[in-house]
Amino acid sequence: MSPAARPLAGRTVLVTRPAEQAAELVRLLERRGARVIVAPAIELVPSRSPALKRALRELAEGAYAWVTLTSPRTVEVLAAHLRPREVRAKVAVVGEGTAEAFRRFARREPDLVPKTYTTLGLARAFPRGSGRVLCPRADVAPEGLEEALERKGWSPERVEAYRTRLARSLPKEARDALRRGEVDAVAFTSASTVRGFVRALGAVRGNPKVVCIGPVTAREAREHGLRVAAVASPHTMEGLVAALERALPR
Repeated sequence: MSPAARPLAGRTVLVTRPAEQAAELVRLLERRGARVIVAPAIELVPSRSPALKRALRELAEGAYAWVTLTSPRTVEVLAAHLRPREVRAKVAVVGEGTAEAFRRFARREPDLVPKTYTTLGLARAFPRGSGRVLCPRADVAPEGLEEALERKGWSPERVEAYRTRLARSLPKEARDALRRGEVDAVAFTSASTVRGFVRALGAVRGNPKVVCIGPVTAREAREHGLRVAAVASPHTMEGLVAALERALPR
């Protein structure tokens, strides 16, 4: 492969996604020549909420007009409890990664994908109307989506779909590489990965570039004193890789 096709050759990138969700980003980075260290800053834990079970049962009964899916993980929650034909509502997804996860599960297209892949973009793109909207969210997901839907006439119902645990520490390979100043960039894919990384590590040597998947993640990084070098646009894994290439020019 030509050097132009491997723009990250010789670079070390730290990926903070949960290990089970990191494969796509790792593959994209390694194809571009990067050395990738997976250092999960968070762990996603299934919710045992009775409210979630009740809401999913009502979704299968056709009680909701819409369901909003704000991450691939929320699609996994549906898949763990329902068959595709039991998703008896229109489906709005936050971005292309979530849309692809839904396509694989349901074998159909989502009904709404906003042009801007954020929960704010989803709220803006949502039509006006009335009826119940199921909003399965992470326990740490920010407020705002449900309020925006309510202003458009809907009756949103937020339920906890999964819980987020911050890492107590990073893997030894990651700690050693950061201590030696070998890490060229750290990729953050959510605000919670920023919080988990800062909690697990604290000070970082070597001044690695901080690259974020979107504006919410970037804002969290800045609030924790990190200097953001680049923000993905669009807010996808491919967009994140492109942002890393901008932050780490040859």
